[in-house]
Amino acid sequence: MNCEQLQDHYELYALGLADEPEGNEIRQHLDRGCEVCMAELKRARTLTAALGGSAAPAEPSSKLRRRILASVGVEHARLRWWSPFWGVIAVMSVFAAVYFSGRERDFAQQLAATRRQAQEQTIELTRLNEAFAILNGPDTTEASFGQGQPQPPKGKVFVNPSQGVLLVASNLPPARTGKIYEMWIIPKGRMPVPAGLFQSLMDGTAMHVQRGAVDVSATDAVAVTLENEGGAAQPTSQPLIVAAIPARGPAAR
Repeated sequence: MNCEQLQDHYELYALGLADEPEGNEIRQHLDRGCEVCMAELKRARTLTAALGGSAAPAEPSSKLRRRILASVGVEHARLRWWSPFWGVIAVMSVFAAVYFSGRERDFAQQLAATRRQAQEQTIELTRLNEAFAILNGPDTTEASFGQGQPQPPKGKVFVNPSQGVLLVASNLPPARTGKIYEMWIIPKGRMPVPAGLFQSLMDGTAMHVQRGAVDVSATDAVAVTLENEGGAAQPTSQPLIVAAIPARGPAAR
């Protein structure tokens, strides 16, 4: 077997639960000094040790996404999200249930799912930290969209010259199959610049962060269009969201 075929068995080997012939194959790879297997086993031992131990609560707090979405008037009762802290608890619960079940192959599948879940929680935490940095930047400029209209998307855009752009919206239904939302930064007198793809939640809320420096004084607006899955180099439909960036300095909040 090659290293790729052994991918789902390193955690079992680290716990002494690997089936044969996979366990023997890993031992042979290690005896040959296989760098891939040595690295994967080290990672597996680190992962199983971390899951078996206690984990400190992650930052930011569970109020962060609620606070960001509340800035556009989205009610707390409608928010759908899991805090990074509860994500860690969920990961450890899955691990414990599978470990004591004694079903090694089921364990391998569940552990792979747990690993994916932990990665997703890490991504979400990173995204929230990025949003928090933009939202609270002293030189962040704020712009609203959709106010005074009955149904179209409503929300705010926050633009920070060094951190990037944060878009927070409500009343934005999930894009239909084969479609996705794309954000654009529109410089004054120039063509729109793609600023990332995103999807909204089932409750119509959305939060999208585009990292990177932005010349706020040269930016006319931030817009969102509905594009084919995979995005476009230039907008192909009428904007659903247009937030004009004020020419003055950072907005007071």
